[in-house]
Amino acid sequence: MTEKWLSLSGAANVLGVHPSTVRLWSDKGILPVHKTQGGHRRYKQNEISLWAQSNHKPHEIEPERMMQEVTKNVRMQISEGRLQAEVWYQKLDEDARMQYRMSARSLFHGLMTYMATEGADAESEAYAIGYEYASRAHRYSLNYVDAVRAFLFFRNTLIDSVIKVYQEANVPSGQTAETFGKMYVFTDDILVSLLQTFQTLNVSR
Repeated sequence: MTEKWLSLSGAANVLGVHPSTVRLWSDKGILPVHKTQGGHRRYKQNEISLWAQSNHKPHEIEPERMMQEVTKNVRMQISEGRLQAEVWYQKLDEDARMQYRMSARSLFHGLMTYMATEGADAESEAYAIGYEYASRAHRYSLNYVDAVRAFLFFRNTLIDSVIKVYQEANVPSGQTAETFGKMYVFTDDILVSLLQTFQTLNVSR
């Protein structure tokens, strides 16, 4: 009987996870993988099916553990010098830089509150965070483009960290997609609030 081989995306379909998760498991040696002469990953269907039955156990990630892991990842990304490379960050003095580093925490807690309460009071929460980012940028004489860049830096760092935690926790792709859909809706509302507030602050000068 001819052995059936799967591509990376084919294995992802069998396992019900995102292809990047399969790539991560393969690179860590968690999932049985074979390489072609051209360096492409290939998977034996019977090995993947057997592995799925014995090892693949999707589970809900505990909120407290998720907060700890995401916070650790955010701190790691910020400490790797990524902030220092941002043009808007270079315009700030040390006090302002500290305030912006702390702002990642308020964004994260606001997002977790939104997710935990199924969106209750989401509009007021998004407005408050947007106002905080806008007023801080205005106070430190950043223009609206830099204000948006600052917010997007922390928003994207946070979302990248959540993605990493979800992949490592083997969260099903359907649940992951739903979570990120909610995250983008909420953070888009924050961005709108930021722009509206920034415009109002400039008009009132």
